[in-house]
Amino acid sequence: MFETIVVATDGSESVRRAVDVALDLADRFDAAAHCLYVVDEGHVASSPERLRDQMADELVERGQEAVATVRAATDREVTAAIREGQPAPTIDDYAREVGADLVAMGTRGRHGENRFLVGSVAERVVRTCPVPVLTVRQLASDEAADAPVGTPERV
Repeated sequence: MFETIVVATDGSESVRRAVDVALDLADRFDAAAHCLYVVDEGHVASSPERLRDQMADELVERGQEAVATVRAATDREVTAAIREGQPAPTIDDYAREVGADLVAMGTRGRHGENRFLVGSVAERVVRTCPVPVLTVRQLASDEAADAPVGTPERV
């Protein structure tokens, strides 16, 4: 059913569950697993000019840490990429480039719930991505975190 799965990560705690679900699906379907981190060019461009190079370097470093965390979460091979651009179109482009059958991502990232007011990256990817997108929400503290992935409590 799935041959290539891309998980988009921003390295936040709220994306961890999406990573787990994506890697579980890759294991179940023996699919190639890809991890993508996007350095948001808007963050770099909006920083003071004298700090832009430093900001870009720090965001790339954050991306390296994020993809290392995904790789450490599994024994399977994970192809990792760090790209610079606007997150939603960059995720869409990467999915096309690798021939993805599915993109998995969290519903809240580093910016938290305030992004809901201006539109989230996940919402844009759902609307524009050429392949199915699986959005995985972070569990609330009182929800069944110990249920196996794939059960109704964990989907």
